[in-house]
Amino acid sequence: MAEKVEKVGVKKEKGYLYFVDKNGDVSRARMARGGKKGGKPEKVAKVGVKKKSGYLYFIDQKGDISAAKMARGGKKKKKR
Repeated sequence: MAEKVEKVGVKKEKGYLYFVDKNGDVSRARMARGGKKGGKPEKVAKVGVKKKSGYLYFIDQKGDISAAKMARGGKKKKKR
């Protein structure tokens, strides 16, 4: 399960991909659609979240930063 890390309240616009960048801030980039290239990332909110390794950070439905523990390991795939 995911846990809320920071309340930001970012309002998401259609056609953009929202993510937590390497500085721990909320950024967005225009999504590539129908042969058109995507856009350069732009900073939306300066938050400065400290990221822990082994966690996936994302923007949840309410526009806040959440983190979920990444699945590591698991079964090996059989070769055919």
